[in-house]
Amino acid sequence: MKVVIIGGVAAGTKAAAKLKRENPGDEIVIYTKGKDISYAGCGLPYYIGGSIETEGELIVNTPRKFMGLTGTEVHTGSEVVAVDPTAKTIQVQGNGIETVSYDKLVIAVGAESSVPPVEGTSLPGVFSVRTPEDAISARKYAVEKACKRAVVVGGGFIGLEVAENLMARGISVTVLDMASQLMPNIFDGEMADYIRRRLQEKGMRILTGTGLNAIGGEEAVSNVQTSTGVLPADMVILAAGIRPATRFLADTGLEMDRGCILTDEYQRTNLPDIYAVGDCCLVRNRITGKPQWSAMGSTANIAGRALALNLGGEETSYQGCLGTGVVRLADNLNAARTGLTEEQAKAAGYQVISALCVTDDKAHYYPDAGMFITKLIADADSHRLLGMQVIGGGAVDKMADIAVVGLSMGSRAEDFITMDFAYAPPFSTAIHPFATACSILVNKMSGRLASFTPAEYASGAAEEYRLIDAHPASTLPGGEWIDLARPEAFAQKHAREEKLLLVCARGKRGYLTQNKLRALGFTNTRVLEGGSTFNTIKKALPVGGKLPPEEIKRVKGLGCLQDKRYGDVFNVRVITRNGKITAEEHRCIAEAAERFGSGEITMTTRLTMEIQGVHYENIDPLIAFLAEHHLETGGTGSLVRPVVSCKGTTCQYGLTDTFDLSGKIHERFYEGYHQVTLPHKFKIAVGGCPNNCVKPDLNDLGIIGQRVPMFDYSKCRGCGKCQVETSCPVKVAKVEDGMLKVDGGACNGCGRCKGKCPFGVTEEYIDGYRIYIGGRWGKKIANGRPLDKLFTSEEEVLDTVERAILFFRDEGITGERFADTVNRLGFDYVQDKLLHAEIDKTAVLEKKVKGGATC
Repeated sequence: MKVVIIGGVAAGTKAAAKLKRENPGDEIVIYTKGKDISYAGCGLPYYIGGSIETEGELIVNTPRKFMGLTGTEVHTGSEVVAVDPTAKTIQVQGNGIETVSYDKLVIAVGAESSVPPVEGTSLPGVFSVRTPEDAISARKYAVEKACKRAVVVGGGFIGLEVAENLMARGISVTVLDMASQLMPNIFDGEMADYIRRRLQEKGMRILTGTGLNAIGGEEAVSNVQTSTGVLPADMVILAAGIRPATRFLADTGLEMDRGCILTDEYQRTNLPDIYAVGDCCLVRNRITGKPQWSAMGSTANIAGRALALNLGGEETSYQGCLGTGVVRLADNLNAARTGLTEEQAKAAGYQVISALCVTDDKAHYYPDAGMFITKLIADADSHRLLGMQVIGGGAVDKMADIAVVGLSMGSRAEDFITMDFAYAPPFSTAIHPFATACSILVNKMSGRLASFTPAEYASGAAEEYRLIDAHPASTLPGGEWIDLARPEAFAQKHAREEKLLLVCARGKRGYLTQNKLRALGFTNTRVLEGGSTFNTIKKALPVGGKLPPEEIKRVKGLGCLQDKRYGDVFNVRVITRNGKITAEEHRCIAEAAERFGSGEITMTTRLTMEIQGVHYENIDPLIAFLAEHHLETGGTGSLVRPVVSCKGTTCQYGLTDTFDLSGKIHERFYEGYHQVTLPHKFKIAVGGCPNNCVKPDLNDLGIIGQRVPMFDYSKCRGCGKCQVETSCPVKVAKVEDGMLKVDGGACNGCGRCKGKCPFGVTEEYIDGYRIYIGGRWGKKIANGRPLDKLFTSEEEVLDTVERAILFFRDEGITGERFADTVNRLGFDYVQDKLLHAEIDKTAVLEKKVKGGATC
């Protein structure tokens, strides 16, 4: 039997290899238009990011290797352009047109990138991510062009994987999608929204509900024009979707639905002896039995193997897909799903009930323990499990695989509760997290648990409920705290029919509180599923409109400073890169000021921008709005503070590009050390010359551009009027006894004397930087003292800044400024540490430090 296979990636090569093993005597021939076969399509984003280092690692099998292993005949660079089902032939275009006959034909052409129909998609710097060539070109471009800003069009699995990997290369990334959420039809809205918030916290800018209008640029891409504004971009990744590569089959008589070939459970099409498998065809949903497109490498391989068995004479049905998927979204943020979403289950006619819970992913005391956020969807009538979604830092795939088995077997939620899952502290909890999630769902279906889902809460279902804080200690602003150990005291103050929303960190204490209140006769309590860990709690002012001191301290840590004239009004600091922001960011801040504040904006001395007059209840919406536009608030606390600098090279005296250097310091130490607590605040300033306009020597660490003269006194002629002496602004150059003399210790390295001597005394200079440590302004002003070394490169400066921060964290005392640390330990000791000593960065960062800054 001669079996011809069109397509040589996942499904095609899998079917060929298995069929050749089953029937070695069959003639198996693959035609594929690409140069590669059996490549790792799912690994392309990780090649772009560098996790996969070499191009060769993307190729699972070369044509030569595959033919040698399997005995299959492979023709690359051979595009099938026509199929004649009646004659049982295909037309192949390679060096010419060839007609090839078949006994059985397998169509495994896969899918191709769906390029949006807008201008600019062919510009250099615009890439799809479908083939190894795409990934290789994108990575090469990012490196060679030193790309700093990327726009990824599409918020699905591939788009987010590419975004994560571009960020790993140090590129600032914006993801945009036309849908109202990330990963539509993959995750339910509240799960996708949690993922969005987490990714934005990690620095990824996400714009949903945003259409792509055009890609702009002259010789290469420079911007992306969207329905909500223009985004600067050095490169663009198009990951907005794929479509079956089946256009050449339009006149064959094959039954298709929107380009997808229709097949039965044996991969048979409506035409005799023609089969289809992989991304080019529809399969069945294993739960609903309805046709579904499952463009996944796993589906292609599984179905390809089943097809090979069918062709080999062993009738094997592919029983359908569950839409299972898993994705790494960022460091310590993974997500997986399988089965139906809540909306899909409702559309299929089920009486849907869901439960969301937050659990430990392994024994809580184990060093790398994290959490799972699990959402289960079930049929309320039969209790049959219909779907699962999970987010966490660990093995979310294990949770998904357990669900896959249960869904495939038609299991009920109750069936999982007593299953004998593996347990040891490094791997799981004593009661498996999946079993715990099922127990919570069963409690809800049985009525033991009365709750609001996060989606219900977000839609306003709890607006008439009093917020009850069920944390171990008072935590929620505006909430009334209940002591779980003394519920009777709470019961004395409330009517038994009062509507109470019980909110704790994850949901467990809320459930325990509900049980105790029920025993005391309360009839209208609801637990918020996922608690404050998953939900954004809508804050309310306490009675009287006054915020407790601990809440004022908390929001201050977010960069929100209280207007002392009012109890609930704040000025919110927006971090800038040394006062420099884009026109689009200006517009965003202005809109935020109008929507959430008084409409006024001020600049601070640290070159941050403050939105004035923000009422307390508007703080969270304001911060969320800014995050959507890649802006953040902050600049308070025992941390590295926003960096300031003078105008640098735009000043007539400027010796160095202070904007560039301060930008690098901002990125590496304000952003990079944003979660590193120090004994007190740590302020950094960069001055472009010794004029000290931004007072670098009054900061914890100051950097001043230098142009140090290397005088050649042998050329001095002892002029009656010395131009060097005349030009010296600090008057340390003098002619004495017919010769120029300069006090090197008093020279401030301003470089103003460069070229002033007509005989060449002042021609040679060393450009560099002085670093001052231990400065401070405020109530106890202290002038910093320069380190003895002249630093001649930015990398030396950046290394010393980091060493100073680590030294302060390691040897500073809580509550003391860096100036106090220098005075306590002695300048010479600190200088030696910064210039010569070895510093164990890992050990210092692992050390527990309590901050002492109050503003």
